[in-house]
This record gives sequence, C-alpha cells and structure tokens, in this order.
Amino acid sequence: MSHNFTESYDIIVIGAGHAGVEASLAASRMGCKVLLATINIEMLAFMPCNPSIGGSAKGIVVREVDALGGEMAKNIDKSYIQMKMLNTGKGPAVRALRAQADKELYSKEMRKTVENQENLTLQQTMINEILVEDGKVIGVKTATHQEYAAKAVIVTTGTALRGEIIIGDLKYSSGPNHSLAAIPLADNLRDLGFEIGRFKTGTPPRVKASSINYDVTEIQPGDEKANHFSYTSRDEDYVKDQVPCWLTYTNAESHEIIQNNLHRAPMFSGIVKGVGPRYCPSIEDKIVRFADKERHQLFLEPEGRDTEEVYVQGLSTSLPEDVQKDLVHSIKGLENAEMMRTGYAIEYDMIMPHQLRATLETKKISGLFTAGQTNGTSGYEEAAGQGLLAGINACMKLDGKEPLILARNEAYIGVMVDDLTTKGTLEPYRLLTSRAEFRLLLRHDNADQRLIEYGRKIGLVSQERYDAYLEKMENVQKLIQQLSETIFVQDEEKVHAYLTSLGYESDAHIGINGIDLVKRPNVTTKELLATIGEEVDEEIANQCDIELKYAGYIEKAKREANKLKEMDSIKLGVDFNYDKVDNLSIEGRQKLMKYKPATIGQASRLSGVNPADIAVLAIAIKQGKGR
Repeated sequence: MSHNFTESYDIIVIGAGHAGVEASLAASRMGCKVLLATINIEMLAFMPCNPSIGGSAKGIVVREVDALGGEMAKNIDKSYIQMKMLNTGKGPAVRALRAQADKELYSKEMRKTVENQENLTLQQTMINEILVEDGKVIGVKTATHQEYAAKAVIVTTGTALRGEIIIGDLKYSSGPNHSLAAIPLADNLRDLGFEIGRFKTGTPPRVKASSINYDVTEIQPGDEKANHFSYTSRDEDYVKDQVPCWLTYTNAESHEIIQNNLHRAPMFSGIVKGVGPRYCPSIEDKIVRFADKERHQLFLEPEGRDTEEVYVQGLSTSLPEDVQKDLVHSIKGLENAEMMRTGYAIEYDMIMPHQLRATLETKKISGLFTAGQTNGTSGYEEAAGQGLLAGINACMKLDGKEPLILARNEAYIGVMVDDLTTKGTLEPYRLLTSRAEFRLLLRHDNADQRLIEYGRKIGLVSQERYDAYLEKMENVQKLIQQLSETIFVQDEEKVHAYLTSLGYESDAHIGINGIDLVKRPNVTTKELLATIGEEVDEEIANQCDIELKYAGYIEKAKREANKLKEMDSIKLGVDFNYDKVDNLSIEGRQKLMKYKPATIGQASRLSGVNPADIAVLAIAIKQGKGR
C-alpha cells in the first residue's frame, strides 16, 4: 500500500500527558527527531485527577525519573504549593516525598520546556491510525488524513482510548476532563490484533475554597525543612509560604446518603463495566466494602495559588449530581460548600500489558511502544516512569543499541514494568512499597546512586550534574572514613551529655569508634560530630546514617538481588518453542506460551509457573532445546 507522507520523524508520541512528555523529551534529547501529537494542546501534562505529585513509592519513582535525566521532578519543584516528607517516623525504605501542585502552573511550565526542546515538534492533532507494514511501524495517519512517517511510535493516550464519562445514569463519550475521546485509534489497536481490556477510574467533586468552613477541619501544613524532588534543586529556593491542606471526615449521615442511593450508583446499577482501581476506590465502593468503618478521611487540597478550586481527596464518586451535593453538604466543614465540578467515573480501553516486552515495545509489532495508563497503570508518576523508559528504548532501538531494562532491585520503575509484563494486571495497577521485595535498596535518598550511571551513559545526564553526584559520593565516603578514624570518649563533657541523653551512660570512660556509635538507635552522624565541634552537611550526614545503620540488611538484600540477576541473565525470548520442552506442567506451558518471558527470571515470576517448570526449562536451555 502506498502512502503520501507529508513529514518524516524518527519517533511519534501519541498523547501529551505525563507519559507522553517524558517519552518525547527523552527521545529528542537523545538526538531523535520527535513529534508529540495531542488532541488538546492545552492539556499538556495536565492533572485531571488529584493535584499532587509523589507519595508512598510514587515519590521515589519521581526521584528515579530525575536520576535518569527525566523532567517530572524538576517541573514539580518549579510549581509546588506544598511539600511534605511522608513516613518520617519509619525506616528509610518507606519514606517518600509528596507535593501539592499548582496544576495550571505545572502544565504551563512543562509546556514551556517541551516547546523549547530541540528536535521536538508539538502539534495539536488527532491520530486515528498507526500504519504498519510487515509487522513493523511505518507511521501514523491523522483525523485530517495527514500521513507522517516514523520508525517508532509510542502510544501514551491515558484514559482517552474509547473514553466514556459516567455521572449517575448519564454516560457519554469523552476523554479525561471532558476532552475528546480517541475512538478511531482504539478501533485501530483492536484491528492490529491486540488484546484490549476495559478499566475505570474516577475523580471527586471540586468545591469552592471561600465556601468551606476551615475552622472545623484540621490543618495539614507542609514541611519547613527544605526538600526537593530533583537532585539539582537548591535549598535556598525552597518555598516557605506554602499553602496548607485540610483534613475532614465522612460521618454516619454521609454513609446513610450513599447507602440510600446505591441503586442510583453506576458501579452497582450495571452502567459501569470497567474494572476500577483497588487502592483508590470510589467512596460508594468504600462504604460497601468497609461497612464497619464509622468514618473515612477526606483531604481538602487546593488546586493552585490563584484558584478557588479545592479537590476533595477521598471522595471519588460517580453518583448522580444531586446525591453528590447532599453528600458534600453532610461533611464537616463543607455544609455550605459550593460544588464547582461534579465528580465522575471514566471508562477506557487499555492494552493488556503481557503483550509488551520489558522495553515497553509490543511483542506483536516492531517499533510500537506503549506507556502509562494505556498499559494498565494508574497515577502520574507511574506514567512518567514508563514514558521515560519507552522514549529511551525507542531511541536505543533506532540507534541499534542495547535497551535499558531496569531490574527489580534497581528501581521501582523496574518493579512496575516487570509486574506488568510478567504478571499482567486485571485492574488499574498502582505502585506500592509492598510490591518491591528489595525496597531497602530502592530508597528516596539513593535514586542517584542506583540510576545516574544509566542516565549518564544514554546521554540524559549532563557532565555538570554527574560531577556534582561524584563529589557528593566522595564526601559521603570521606565522612564514613572520618567516623571510622574517630574515637569518642564518654568522659568528654559534650560526648557524655549527648550519649547519656540517648540512654547510653553505661559506656562511660570507654573510647568508642564513631561508626559503632552511629549504628546505635537514635545516634546520628550530624549530632555526634557536633559534640566534637565538627559541622557537616545534613544531606551527606543523613546518607551516612542510612548506609551505616542498615549496612547488614542492605548487604543481605544485595545478595538476594544477585541471585535474581543470575536468573535474569539466562535468556528465553519471544521465539522460544515450549512445545519442544518435555515435562512442563500444563498450566506452566500455557502461561509461558501466553506471556513469552524474556528470561528464566521472568518466567519464575509468572503465576502458574512452578519451581519444577523452571528446573525443566534450565535443563532444556543447556541441552539447546526450544530454539
């Protein structure tokens, strides 16, 4: 079939949400000529759901994106109205940063970055068809019948694929935030032979700030101490005049309103067909599933500095509008609240992720990549991580270079992609710290140590940035060396006072090595060195604390990770013929043929593939079977 290509690109990215902008920025910065195509240019990097970035596990993903040379961390550091470190009372493995965003400013700043990026063209257009010949991407066709040639295409359409908004008994075609739905493209993906799922997500009502009685709610301020998502952000630029959030709760009246109207709730009346997110359920779902709970937390989150709009976090719903009003008015502080936007559910098509390689390229069509909610995830951060990886790997493929595949012990991004491609998902996937078996290795503080070498190698991390990292690591090692060479004597007044205050008075008159002291609970490098008049950088000192206090656990996790690495080094590949391997269990053979794992390690993580199957496979590979 002949095509009339009016323009030629290396890579075309379809959709300019959080996945699309990271994919297009990464690929263009690596030297590829990129087109970023979006249905609505005003919604670039838009936040149709909660106006925040980060949180448990997700905040660590943002740090990983930054360490690899992505943009999300830098952008939220330009546009936040509140910053807060979560889980500070717990261990370092679960600490994570979260920021409230000025969502209009976030979008505006990201658009500025995209528009000023060399090799990147931003265009408002609707892509209706991905053009494929001989199992390979050759370009795209727009709704206005323009054809653009491309060597690779990345689909990052979020919830727009055959999107439908649902409010009560009202259901209509729409993408997120009442934008256009991508219906012809959804049809095209089905026609290309992909297995398509149907998922659902939702948003809560938004209320007017000046109509809220904050006196009966609990203030939730940001941190005074400087925190940043990007390693390049400076403490002196930390925003002090932060905008607080507020905490309130549902109550017995709220629950009664929902119970009395369940027959009008789309998810119970049969209108909703898609599967919703387990870890971010609607309020009506929560009331039914957790009927014994007397109340549920609701956070009132401002959507920006210059808007009255407030997001009611925790009140996601698709109940009819009149019921939503009654529900809002039943809540303490919201008795007279003006509802500015009605909550809604959105159903959309997604590509079942077992059809993807670990590079996020589809197994079926060469040069076709997908990322974000299109793959079954939920969340801006998950989308950004996937988008960055897809953009990198599309560019690496065109350059004939080895792809970037992150292991489960290297990044939460690696955990997410491995989960999706080896296990698939039957519901919108959300990252949680509990999904990572090596979470002590995947901390907020060490994302640069884990990933900056990759970012440098592929050309997304500048020399200046890399030099700053090397200097930081050198300072950490110097400080550890200093601690190892310093003996603290308890009968020295300040040392004694400090250790005694922490309950360590029994060691009086004994000289103790600095490292041994820091390994003790509550002793910190910064405070300990202060007893002998030494001042140290807080970030460097905190890094020392973590590495010394958790040294044994970290080493154990590294040993386990090495075992995994060995299994992941044994290749299978999509063309491996499991019919030539005897003694596989029936279920194991079926799962292996469906998911086509790339390695023995991946195969071992498939549900239904047992240890005996793995042993059989290992022997078969040694004997040269299956090739």
